[in-house]
Formats: sequence, C-alpha cells, structure tokens
Amino acid sequence: MINVALLSVIRRWYLRDGMAIREIARRTGLSRNTIRKYLSTGIVEPKYPERHSPSKLDTFAPKLASWLKTEASKNRKQRRNLRQIYADLVSLGYEGSYDRVAAFARDWRQAQQEAARTSGRGTFIPLTFSPGEAFQFDWSEDWAVIAGVKTKLQVAQLKLSYSRAFFLRAYPLQTHEMLFDAHNHAFRVIGGIPRRGIYDNMKTAVDRIRKGKARDINARFQAMVSHYLFEAEFCNPASGWEKGQIEKNVQDSRHRIWHGAPAFENLAALNVWLEQRCMALWGELNHPELPGTIAEAWAEELPQLMAIPASFDGFVEHTKRVSPTCLINYERNRYSVPASFANRPVSLRVYADHLVVAAEGNVIAEHVRIIDRRHDFSHTIYDWRHYLSVLQRKPGALRNGAPFAEFPDGFKRLQAQLLKRPGGDREMVEILALVLHHDEQAVLTAVEIALDSGVPSKQHVLNLLGRLVELPPPAPIVAPQALSLKIEPMANVTRYDDLREVQDAA
Repeated sequence: MINVALLSVIRRWYLRDGMAIREIARRTGLSRNTIRKYLSTGIVEPKYPERHSPSKLDTFAPKLASWLKTEASKNRKQRRNLRQIYADLVSLGYEGSYDRVAAFARDWRQAQQEAARTSGRGTFIPLTFSPGEAFQFDWSEDWAVIAGVKTKLQVAQLKLSYSRAFFLRAYPLQTHEMLFDAHNHAFRVIGGIPRRGIYDNMKTAVDRIRKGKARDINARFQAMVSHYLFEAEFCNPASGWEKGQIEKNVQDSRHRIWHGAPAFENLAALNVWLEQRCMALWGELNHPELPGTIAEAWAEELPQLMAIPASFDGFVEHTKRVSPTCLINYERNRYSVPASFANRPVSLRVYADHLVVAAEGNVIAEHVRIIDRRHDFSHTIYDWRHYLSVLQRKPGALRNGAPFAEFPDGFKRLQAQLLKRPGGDREMVEILALVLHHDEQAVLTAVEIALDSGVPSKQHVLNLLGRLVELPPPAPIVAPQALSLKIEPMANVTRYDDLREVQDAA
C-alpha cells in the first residue's frame, strides 16, 4: 500500500517534472496501473479501508450493548456488574474472554460520553431577569470553628436573580424548620419578596418528582410559599445550570467568606457575622452585567420587591407523650414540661433554635433547642418550675432532685440554710411556691434581702415580698362636668317608714 510521502513524490515527478509513468514505475517499483489510479483521482492523501478483525463477540455485540444501556438507567445499587453480564453472555453461548467484553464496555461508555458532550444537553442559553422577578435558593456544606471545635455546617444561600444580592445563614441541619427560618431572615435582609423562587428538588420542599415539571410539594413548604405570596419553581433533576447563579455563589462564597472566617463563640455569633459580611460584599463586588456594584443594583431592585408580611411561623409539629418524670424526648434529648401534664400527650412545635410545648390550646413550656451530633451523648434540660406542684407533695425530693440543681444563686443559698433546720425542706418548698403566684424576680429579691439580714425564714420572706408587691392606693376619680347630675338626690327617711307600714298591714 502506497504511503503519503511516496504519493507526494509521484505527483511531483509527474505533474511538475513531466516524468513518464514508465520511468516512475521503474523508480518506485509500483505498477503503472497503480500510479495511473492515484494520478487520475487527484488523491493527495491515501485512504485505507478500516480493518476489522473478526471476534467471537461480534454475534453478541447487539445484546451486550442493549444490556449496558439498560443497566446504565438503573439505580447504582441495582445494576449488574460486568462480571455478571459476562456470565450471562456465557450462558447464551459466548466462548470469548472476559477482557474482550470489558474492552467493548469501555468503548461503549466512551461513545456515550462523547454523545452527551456533543448533544444539546451540554448547550446552554444565557438567562436574564427583570428587577423583582426571581430569587434562587440552595444549600451548601461548609466548615467553621465554633466554641473551639471545627464544625460542619449546612448553609442556606439565597440570591436575587437581577441584582445578585445574596444572603447566607448557617444551621446544623437541613430540615423544614431550618428552611423556614432561613427564608424569614433572608427576606428581612434583602428587604422584600420577589415574584418567583427557583429551587432544586430538595426533600424539604418536594415529596415526589413526577413527569415533566409536575411535583408533589410538601404541605408545610407550600404553606410558607402561600404566606409569602411567591411562586415556587423546581429545576429538572440533575440540572443545576437552571439555577446557575446560586450554584456559582456556593463556589464563590468559599473563598470570599469561609476561607477568611474567624472563630466564633456560638452559632448565633457566626450568623450575625455572615449577615454583615454579605452586605459588605454587596458594596465591594461589581455587578457582572450592570454598571456599578451589587449594592447599587439592589437599591434599584428594592422598590420592585413585595413588602414583607409578618414572619412565617415555621415550626414542625409532633405529638409526644410526657413521661412520669415530666419529660418528653426529641432528637435523643429530653425536655421538661409542667408536672400536671405527666403521662399525657402534648404537641411539640420544633423551631430552628427553640422548642415550644403546647396542650389544651395553650403554650405550657419553651426550651432552647439542643442539637448534638454525637450519637452516644444526650442532654436533659430541666425547668425547676415545672416540678413545684410535685415538690409540694414530696418536699424530701428537694435535697437530691436533679431539676433543682438549676436554682438561681439566691435560692441555693437559702436552701443551704433552711435545710439545716427541722422542717426546713417544707419551709423552702413553701417559699418556692410563691413563684407560682408572684413574679419570680420579686420573690428572689425578697429572698436575697432576707439572707442579707442574717435571719431568713418563710415569714420574713413573705413580709418582704408583701412590701415589694404592695400597690400604691388608687388615685381619686375626678368625674368630668359632663357626668354631673342635673337633679341631686334628696334624703327622705319618711319613705322608709311608709314601706314599713305597708309591710305591717300585709
């Protein structure tokens, strides 16, 4: 077979030097017909037919390609591996090697990747948004040092699509109550609510993905959307480019914010810093499309945003049964409730940073929410006031009761003195019971004054408390002139005598 260099020499000898075909054939050793063929067709680069070596896999190639396509569409855990596919081919009569099947699979996957890169899936159309039209929301995972410990955080990120003003807030979890709290704070900071919100198919918003754009939206998420009066739109699965602005913001925030973040005392301090840092960056960063900074574009967009209503009451409700020790369990932690609700069901409303316990239409307890990711560690959070009714029946529990370790300092000092006396535990319980009827701070002030006097007792505390809570006499009521009587009443005792005479006659 002739090569490119030899063909170039033949063409130069014949077309430029005018050499005869016989002489060219003598010099090259090629036949005159071969030389005439290449010269007559004008070929400058010889084409070789594709070589195909027969293989034992040729007969089974369509079946193998079909299997590979089917397995690629399955869940990763449900797919057959290549060894299983090879065994199935052998059962159909394939006598070749496993290596040939593996090579075919590699070529098939490479062809699929090339097709994906050159198809419409890898082609994008730039998007533009009008002021106040939309925002994009997403979660990211980042790290910060909190209370001396490097902590993994779930960061809610919201970005206005027109002005590119963005907001970040960190949470320990990606749950419904965290999502609602993030929206409450984000709308407060950006100063209003756009007409649309663009999301991916996160589990806290979408219960089920249906065909096309149809979604089964979570009821609580839909309640938030209805409260803030915007339209929620969801991207196609695995189509992050449909909300590319927030995806880029997730990447940019890592070097703009997190790489230079200091250490923080607690999560609340981190979120205060994040809010201030975001707003500072608005003024430092130029808008990628509009003249000026992000802050200037945000000021232009702000009048187009809907005014913010009252914050959405973003809780998730659970039904819990109170234990005989007046505790409910949530996230491996235990929280106290008033003793009158022991062994009864109550409603637990979970917020991002606190818990509210309700029963019979009233709030009966509130606690700061404790989130600890250590699976082998739990917390018990007491409110000693919840156990006062039990304490009145069992005053002996005052000495070693776990809830009473949280007493204010004044009560602890009083308890240390009273328990040295006979009947001191009963007296201490009766003083504590004053909290059920009076302001706790007033009772504590009376206790501290009694302690300072050196002779604390129940009667002394009661006396001091009475002075502290005694109300001043009411001021005299001065009636306006419009209420003065036109006919003054006259005293007439004879009317009483007349009534007596009538009664005697009867």
